[in-house]
Parts: sequence; C-alpha cells; structure tokens
Amino acid sequence: MNVPAHIAIIMDGNGRWAKERGQIRLKGHQAGMEALHDIVKACSDMGVKVLTVYAFSTENWKRPADEVSGIFALLVRYVAKELKELKANNVRIRLLGDIAPLPDAARKAVLEAVNDTAEDTGLVFNIAINYGGRAEIVRAAKQLAQQAKDGSLDPADITEDLFAAQLYTADLPDPDLIIRTGGELRLSNFLTWQSAYSEIYVTDTYWPEFTPEKLTEAIEAYNGRDRRFGGIKA
Repeated sequence: MNVPAHIAIIMDGNGRWAKERGQIRLKGHQAGMEALHDIVKACSDMGVKVLTVYAFSTENWKRPADEVSGIFALLVRYVAKELKELKANNVRIRLLGDIAPLPDAARKAVLEAVNDTAEDTGLVFNIAINYGGRAEIVRAAKQLAQQAKDGSLDPADITEDLFAAQLYTADLPDPDLIIRTGGELRLSNFLTWQSAYSEIYVTDTYWPEFTPEKLTEAIEAYNGRDRRFGGIKA
C-alpha cells in the first residue's frame, strides 16, 4: 500500500454522534479525542510523515461558550494524557494557527507539548487550532508586504514558493490526502492554499467512530486515484 506522506483530517461529526446517543455535544468531543489517539498511533506505525488535524477553526468561536470552554479543557486533558506516549513514539507536535486568544491553560499545554517534542524526528503531528485557511493567507500576505515596505523584498520577486514559505507549513509537503468525516462535502476553510492538488476523501462515518481500519480504507481509495497535477499521463 502506498502511504501518503501527508494526511490531513477534518474531524467532523462529534456533535451529531453525541446527539444520536442522547448525550451532550461535549461527550462527542471527548469520544473524538479518544479516536484521535488511535489515528495518530496508526499514522506513526504506517510511516506517514505528516498528520494534520483540524481541532478548532477560527469560526468555531461562534459556538456556545460552554462548548468552546469544554473543547479547550479537553485539549488540556489530551496533552496531559498523551504527551508521554507521543514522545515515546518519537512524534513531533506542531501548531497551525494563532494560539494567542486561547485560554491560558490551553495555550500553556500546547506550547509545552511543542517544546517537549521539538527534537523528535518521527511523525510530524500538526494540530490546527484557532486556524483558518484565509487567515493564514492574509498573515502571509502581511508578512510579505512588511518585507516590501522595509525594502528587503521587491514585489516583482514574489513567487508561489516565496508565498508558501510564509505559511505555517512552510517546510512541509502539501497534504496528499484530506479526509473529512461526518459526510459534509466542503473543506471549511482548511488548508486553503495547501489543498490545491490534494485528493479528498469523504466518509459518512462520524469522527468518534473513525478507526485505523477506516483510515486504511481511505488510503486504499487514495491509491486508486490518478494524480496528474494538471497534466496527462504519457
């Protein structure tokens, strides 16, 4: 099986999973954290180089305050519970997004995870938190504009590669495969620049029920795709 170098996942369906079981939405997020444990381990074992998960978008602040605070509390719990095992498996944690607005405990937890795994050389595990694809592009544009204003950059020299170098994923390959659970057919402002030629796989399975076996099914479907990147095969 040809394993994608970079897999990105939109972990959707936690709330609907909980609702169908007569539970509050936060129970779905909790179950989703448990599913994440298994998927990170599976990706590490398979030899995936980069895994990026969409944990909290810039738009998710619109959700009820108790759900938002609950999600961040779960994030703190996830880091406390998983960090030792992630380090043991040589997983390096990185963050995509602006973490400044996060509650203090959540910000401290994720920064600790990044620092503690900074020297690890295995799977790169990107957690996209307070992340939005458009916001990332605007951030990159501002950085280039500032360089031009300072006189260190001629706007005529701006290329796609130079622009990509300003993104959170500057030193990483673009995602080969983007998986969305929960059945919705949209990218929801996720990796807007990087997803230009990603293969997209959508499953009706809710995220708490997305198992390593389901991941294998997604990769097998990816293996059946004809990736031409705008060209044609000889």
